[in-house]
Amino acid sequence: MRYLLDTSAVLIHYQGAPGGQHLVDLFKSEQNEFFLSVVSLVEFGRKLKELAVPLPEARQTLAAYRHLFSQILPVDEPTASLALDLAYKTRPRLPMVDSLIAAAALQAKACLIHADAHLSAIPKSALTQLNLRAT
Repeated sequence: MRYLLDTSAVLIHYQGAPGGQHLVDLFKSEQNEFFLSVVSLVEFGRKLKELAVPLPEARQTLAAYRHLFSQILPVDEPTASLALDLAYKTRPRLPMVDSLIAAAALQAKACLIHADAHLSAIPKSALTQLNLRAT
C-alpha cells in the first residue's frame, strides 16, 4: 500500500503520542511505501522550532526521518490544481498547506495518514485517508 504522511502523523510518531504505534506497525511491512510532501518537511521543521529543538538537532531529526520515505514529493502546478479541487469539495474551509499535502497524496495515489479533524472533512470519495486519532 502507498501512504503519504501529513505533518500531524509525523509529529505523532516523533512525540510517541497515541496513534504512533499504528504508524510503527505500518513501517514494519515491506509491502508499504511511504511518501512525504515537501510542505510537510518544512512544516515539521517549524514544529521542531516551536518545541525549542535547536537547528542542528532539528536538521538531524529531519535527516533521520528522510530515510523512511521513498520520495519527498514536490509542489508543482498539477498538485496545486488538485489542491484547489479538494478545497472546493471540503467544508468547512481546508487550510492551504493541508490542501497541498492532501493533493500530493491524491497525486501519488496514496492513502493520507493524518491526525487532523479538518483533513477528515475531505470527502472519503475524494481521498483515501487514515486518521490516527480514530484508530
